[in-house]
Amino acid sequence: MDPISKEDLKRLMEEMETPCVSIYMPTYRTPPETKQNPLRLKNLIREAEERLISSGLRAPEAKKLLKPVKTLLRDSPFWQHQSEGFATFLSPHSFRTFRLPLTFQELLVVTDRFHIKPLLHFLSHDGTFYILALSQNDVRLCQCTRHSCKDVELVGVPRNMAEALNYDVPEKQLQFHTRAPGMSGVRAAIFHGQGGGIDDSEDNLLRYFQQINHGLREVLPKEKAPVVLAGVEYLLPIYREANTFLHLMEEEITGNPDKLRAEELHQQAWAIVEPYFLKAQQEAVDRYRQWAGSERASTDIKEIIPAAYDGRVELMVVAVGIQQWGSFDPDTLTVHLHQEAEAGDEDLLDLAAIHTFLKGGTVYTVEPDGLPEEAPLAALFRY
Repeated sequence: MDPISKEDLKRLMEEMETPCVSIYMPTYRTPPETKQNPLRLKNLIREAEERLISSGLRAPEAKKLLKPVKTLLRDSPFWQHQSEGFATFLSPHSFRTFRLPLTFQELLVVTDRFHIKPLLHFLSHDGTFYILALSQNDVRLCQCTRHSCKDVELVGVPRNMAEALNYDVPEKQLQFHTRAPGMSGVRAAIFHGQGGGIDDSEDNLLRYFQQINHGLREVLPKEKAPVVLAGVEYLLPIYREANTFLHLMEEEITGNPDKLRAEELHQQAWAIVEPYFLKAQQEAVDRYRQWAGSERASTDIKEIIPAAYDGRVELMVVAVGIQQWGSFDPDTLTVHLHQEAEAGDEDLLDLAAIHTFLKGGTVYTVEPDGLPEEAPLAALFRY
């Protein structure tokens, strides 16, 4: 699986180069069905080549543009390790592919920007969150989304209680366990307290956690993402007392986190934060409904797109799986809608979402029947 980040999406959104080819398709994960994956892509490549030529590109230029993705057709190992969906983006100077845990509808778009809307799910439903796993022997911080989990390098954060409190623990009193694969790979000391050593009084634990809290302010100085605490039950209230800035979730992962793999922590943490992200989306829909019928809310695409282009859209709810083809003239701020895609058209829902996101607005994607009104998108204006 190829994780996709906000930075990846932003780079794709900002690229404007003629032509840009965006391909989405569902993929099979198990043989023998995996043999159908390259065949499906081959058909989409052939269709992309036809569209490029019909749009004015010479045949050799179209073949050259599509050459990088054609190499995947012969890459058997690549197709044996798929997720639910595949997306690829090609332009004269870039080529990106993603194997993603989301089932896409088969879609090919050729225009002067990449088509991003099917990926916005990863912004609205899979926001960033953290897992802070605490024990006297180790401190771990994982940055996560619904489908990814990676360690954050902890610079300036004590790695264990002995380091934080500067205990001089004799070598013979320590037993060392190697960190499990998939973590940072650093050898971590496991203190079993044989014959004295660490005083784990509440005062010392509080000092230890205060140092962690101080160090995390430097590692994550501006983070407002939710954080799930993991640790044995008696430690976590003490850390909450030390915490001064992390947005800690009320529910916790209790037990010794040193015995859990990153994947196990991630699975338990997602069950805690998923309702948080769904609640944020519902609150956005409810907020729109509060303003519905006023000048601050609209479902009129001809009104929303110029507002998004000007940076006036505070939040947007947009339907996935459907397109509204047409064109937008930024000089006159006029929008032209078409029933079927015409030469030079783009998905105006995608355009509205991109401008909203790039100019600081919040975008939520929903199924068509989840829109506040019977419209493909709804927007709340800043003013």
